[in-house]
Formats: sequence, structure tokens, C-alpha cells
Amino acid sequence: MVNVIIHISKYILAILAASYAMKCFTVFSDRHEYDRGHVYIVQNVLMFFIHFICYLIIYLMTKDMKMLYFYAAQVVLFLVTLIVYGTVYKNASRLIINNMCYLLMVGFVILTRLDFDMAIRQFAIAVAAVCISLIIPAFILRVRVVDKWGKFLGIFGFLMIASVFVFGKSMYGATNWISIGGFSLQPSELAKIVFVFFVAAMLARDTSFRQIVITTAAAAVYVLVLVIEKDLGAAVIFFITYLVMLYVATRQFRYMALGLAAGSGAAVVAYQLFAHVRTRVIAWKDPWGNYNDAGYQIAQSLFAIGTGGWFGMGLFKGKPNTIPVVVSDFVFSAISEEMGALFAICLILVYFSCFLMFINISLQLVKPFYKLVAMGLSTAYGIQLFLCIGGVIKLIPHTGVTMPLISYGGSSVLSTIIIFAVIQGLYLLRQREVYILENRQNEGTEEECSQNKY
Repeated sequence: MVNVIIHISKYILAILAASYAMKCFTVFSDRHEYDRGHVYIVQNVLMFFIHFICYLIIYLMTKDMKMLYFYAAQVVLFLVTLIVYGTVYKNASRLIINNMCYLLMVGFVILTRLDFDMAIRQFAIAVAAVCISLIIPAFILRVRVVDKWGKFLGIFGFLMIASVFVFGKSMYGATNWISIGGFSLQPSELAKIVFVFFVAAMLARDTSFRQIVITTAAAAVYVLVLVIEKDLGAAVIFFITYLVMLYVATRQFRYMALGLAAGSGAAVVAYQLFAHVRTRVIAWKDPWGNYNDAGYQIAQSLFAIGTGGWFGMGLFKGKPNTIPVVVSDFVFSAISEEMGALFAICLILVYFSCFLMFINISLQLVKPFYKLVAMGLSTAYGIQLFLCIGGVIKLIPHTGVTMPLISYGGSSVLSTIIIFAVIQGLYLLRQREVYILENRQNEGTEEECSQNKY
């Protein structure tokens, strides 16, 4: 009977995931602007239904009451998050809130399936991150002098990524973790947010050649430190984020062209200097020819994705644990194998709708500093997603980057939720700007009518 339920659930989950993904793009249509509240409510129903079905299957397969308690705790977290955001920030973007909760839901489901203890730790970090995120929009709205903190932010961000030279430990060939008091943290995850604010503060008011040279040199130091740490995935994210922000600030394509040329040369140098970079390139070029060595991880990932087909094997019916580091770097493969390619594609669409929303908010902001912050965070988020999924499906060499809000990793979850909260704050800031502008226009119209009357 359980096997029948699992088999039927594959198709139900695919339909529900597709419906949710479609609703993500409905809100961008002006034709449905009057009906957006209904769209968001439908999204909430769909996400909680998906969540319920997945944990029902998990319980039926494990017969462990801890799964039900864990499911109930998650429901409380998501309901509180939705209610508090809707109450405290009444004009907040419901799409951003819904998608954040949806992605966390999927992450908890797949982590519970793979490693229950890791899922519990991830949940605890998510609770703390959500609590922090509730404060950030208010900070964005009230503190209006962050754009004057450029030098301080630059030094603080550098100290964050350089801290691994003192407290660091090596994992998977890179020395990019610190461990203090039993807690492990990846500083580059949080440093990328500080880095974006630093670059925005430096370029928002002054785009002279001298200022660009100073900021570029500082950004190059960041990237160089990450390269020395062998955290090449983070180095790529920092590098591309800076190039995009520089282009948005200056509108000079030549800077981006020079940056891409320098980046290409640096990639060749990294290939020559670092053995693990060469290993990943070899695995990318021919995983089958190196199946028993460098190509094993990629090959197992491709096997899992291919085995799942369109609708997946069903939860607990695949073998995702045969993929090394599946809970973090290759969680997308596990989702594809057991929940299906359609579910995975819909997941990508949800991510993409977030990216579109972030970019849309950036384009609507008036103040250059906030515009650059929104664009920088959007780029960092989008590049991280591209590197993660691209590496898993063998589109590009694997870089060891996590899947936002789904992969296991407290630092990644914390930084991504903070990014969502900052963007939410910028969205609220834009809403306030529109409200003030409309009031001024209305006052001007009333004054003009009064003058014409007399």
C-alpha cells in the first residue's frame, strides 16, 4: 500500500510543483495585478500541500514519530514567518516570502530523507536566520547612512574572509571554514553580503577613474585571498558580482571586457597552480573515463538524474547516498532522482522568479547606492545558483557551491535568508518612495486646481 501511495504521489507532487511555479510568474503580469492576493494564497496552499505529502511519505517509510514532530515544528515556523511578515511589514513582497518558505520546505524534505540529524541542525539555523531577517527590513528603512560606511565595510569584509588563516580548517581541498566553540562557519558566505555593500558605497557617489582603480584593487584583494584559500567557487561569485556592479555604476562596457579578460587569464593560472582545479576540469571533460577516480562524483550525479526520469523514483526509492557530498553540493541530483526532473525544473523556475523579482526591485530603486546593493545581491544569488546546478549537470566544472536554501550548510542558509531580507527591505523602501511621490503629486494637483479656481 505504501508503494502505491509513493507511486501516485510522484505525479501529484509534479503537478503541484508546476502549479506553484506558474503562480510565481503570474504576479509579474499587469493583467492579474488586482488578483495578486488570491495568487499568493493559492501559493501558500500549494506549498503546504507539497510539504504534507512529502512528510506523510517520510513517516510511512520510517514509522518514526520524530518525523511528525519535526514536520509540526516546520509548519509552526512557516506559519509564524508568513503571519509576522504580513503583520509587521504589510507592504512586503509576498512572492519573496512565499518562495523563501517554499525553498526551505523542499530543503527540509530532502535533508530529512538523506540525514535526519543534519535536517535538525539546518532547521535550528533557519529558525535563527528567520528571526534575524525580521529585523533587517526595519534596519534598511531606518538607517540611511550605510552608504557612508564604505571603508569600514571593506575592512570588515576582508577580515571576515581572512579569518580562516587564524581559525581555519580544511574541507574538501579548501581552507574556507572556521571553527570556534564547536560551531563551524564559512566566512565567505556572509562576507559576500558585506562586499556588495562595500562596493555599492564606494561607487554610488564617485565613479571617477581614481575611485574605480581603488575599488577594483580592493575587490582584487578579496578574490586573491579566496583563491589562496582555494575557495574558487566563492572567488567566482565575488568576481562576477563586482564586474556587474561596476558596469551598472559606470555604464562602461570596456571595464567589464577588461575584467572578463583578466578573469580568463586568472582561470588559466589557477588551472596550472592548483591540483584540485585540474582534477575538477578532468572530471568535467570526461567523467566516464575517470569513473574510478576524479569523475566518480559527477558520474554518480548524472546517473541519479537520468534514473529519476521525469517524475522520479519516489522518496526513499532512489539511491542518492551513493553520490559523495550529496547533502550539500549535489542535493539537486538527489531531488531529480527521487522527485523527478519536472519537479527539479519547477524548482529552477521558482529560483528564477526570485531572481527576476530582485532585478525588478533594483531597476525601480532611485538612489544609486540601493540600486547597486540590489543588483549586487541579485547577481551573487544568481551566480551561486548557476554554479551549483551547472556543476551538478556537467554544464560547467563543479565548484563546490551550495544550492541556496536547500543544500545543507548553515552559513549558506543564513546568508541567503539575509539576502532575501535585505531585498525585502529595499522593496519596502521603494514602496515608501512611491507613496511619498504620489502624495506630492496629489498635493501639487490640488494646489493647481485651487489656483485655477481663483
